[in-house]
Amino acid sequence: MAILLDAWRHTGTRQRLFALAIPMILSNLSVPLVALVDSAVVGRLPHAYQLGAVAVGGSIYTMLVWTCGFLRMGSTGFAAQAAGRNDLQALRYILLQSLGLVLVLTLICVALALAFMPQVLVWMDTSGDLQVLAQEYVLIRLYGLPAALMMHVLAGWLLGIQNARAALWMLLTANSVNIVLDIYFVFGLHWEVAGAARASVLAEWSGALLGLFLAWRYVDKGPLLNFWQHILMWSNWRPLLSVNRDILIRSLALQGVFFTVTFQGARLGDSTVAANALLLNGLLLCSYALDGLAHALEALTGHALGQQDRRALRRALSLVSLYSLLAGLVFAVLFWLFGDLFIALQTNIPSVQATAENYLIYLALLPLITVWSYVMDGLFIGATRAREMRNSMLLAVLVCAPVAWLLQGLGNHGLWIAFLFFMALRAVFLGFTARHLSTWFQASA
Repeated sequence: MAILLDAWRHTGTRQRLFALAIPMILSNLSVPLVALVDSAVVGRLPHAYQLGAVAVGGSIYTMLVWTCGFLRMGSTGFAAQAAGRNDLQALRYILLQSLGLVLVLTLICVALALAFMPQVLVWMDTSGDLQVLAQEYVLIRLYGLPAALMMHVLAGWLLGIQNARAALWMLLTANSVNIVLDIYFVFGLHWEVAGAARASVLAEWSGALLGLFLAWRYVDKGPLLNFWQHILMWSNWRPLLSVNRDILIRSLALQGVFFTVTFQGARLGDSTVAANALLLNGLLLCSYALDGLAHALEALTGHALGQQDRRALRRALSLVSLYSLLAGLVFAVLFWLFGDLFIALQTNIPSVQATAENYLIYLALLPLITVWSYVMDGLFIGATRAREMRNSMLLAVLVCAPVAWLLQGLGNHGLWIAFLFFMALRAVFLGFTARHLSTWFQASA
């Protein structure tokens, strides 16, 4: 309690937190709004399999992009610590190295998608019409993959230097373009599902180009000392690659869980997979808002470690925990009271609406359970403690897997109960690991 009161009374910590969190919350909220618009637009088309195709195809593409989310996380932590040390040369190398990784990862992701997507759709055992549209949707979205990955790097680097407003403009531009083009392509040009995919591709490239322009404005323009020597030396890549490797493993496990929800829902029918997609949109809306606070904690954590300021880190962690809990309570109440309206705004298909309304209780519980994992993620990412994040995630998956298998008889209810249990385990294991917080300063000194 004394730590929380100290953090609350420290004006500088509150100001820095809000200066980072508010732009990131606004930009993060715009991301699920794109998914909501996709669902709302395609949900007005006459067939449930069209909405299901966007849900399944979007899940496959999102799995690729989110799996590479380590690009943002790694660049944020390293950039924040370099900014705390006032190391301008390190800041530039972090940006260049991370953008270089984008090229390699794009080739890998495209190859994996082309090789395995047809079989994945067959395994889902969906209708033939849904499979054809889902594959078309993913193939179009792949043209925007390099831009999506660049935005990961640029958003993380800009946040690391505590310039959240620049990251906000980049993401808002991309998402605004997507919303406008989505409506125009689907209804104006009658491109239907393909139109939603094309809108997203153009939006991603708009955001990436703006992000490159903003990063050029803020990066130090001095000479790159020993550039090729730095780039070609393996020891200079090892810290970044090591952290990104561990976050990649952690992200694969997390995305595997989300994909399993979609996969199992698809096996329960087109209406069920579509309903689950609408409910997960609510989780995305909540999670991106909470992630705004977590992103602010990333920057503050890295900066505090760079300056070796223990009190600053404890103040930031205390305030973010408090505000995140309050935000989770607000979302839980809103989903409980207005969940049916939230579903109706996304689709007018009666079977999908009726199915989704049976599971609104789980959507209301999720914000209260997931809030702590977001806070812990922000803490560990800012400290670049990726190994601990990886181990906690894998342990949660291993413990939850047999529980999910035992709950299969409950159908979609069992699927959602297992998902809630997994989210709770994530928070518990990360919180237990964070008890060694005081040793992080010794390690980074």
